[in-house]
Amino acid sequence: MELSYPAGREAVERILPHRDPFVWVSRIVACEPGERIVAELDVDAALPLFAGHFPEHPVLPGVIIMEALAQAASCCILLGRDAAGSVGFLAGIDKAKFRRQVRPGETLRLEARIAKASARMCVAEVEAFVGDERAASAVQKYVMA
Repeated sequence: MELSYPAGREAVERILPHRDPFVWVSRIVACEPGERIVAELDVDAALPLFAGHFPEHPVLPGVIIMEALAQAASCCILLGRDAAGSVGFLAGIDKAKFRRQVRPGETLRLEARIAKASARMCVAEVEAFVGDERAASAVQKYVMA
């Protein structure tokens, strides 16, 4: 699939099988298919999850940050293959670190570098940033189906 960057939500939904309310990539800023990607998530203050996490001090849950990174990396992997209809299932998270809280209204930059890839398994080194501040990092593994 050919994309011009930045590629918005419509393009993301052509790549990923995810749909509302579980699409955690707002746009793809740049991508070398199968190699690396930079994407963004606009953290909407109106998300219902902020009513409970935590009402007096709302922050984006770390598991959602990890999912957003996995979705960005999956976009990179799927763009690098003739993989229409494929799905990347998150199979593992190693060395996860959370360095900064992500607040409603912020934009989270999602970066992934594909470290290893085979027909069935991929490994990506992922980082999330708000501005120049690292919010999270990990090594993620995906099973491709």
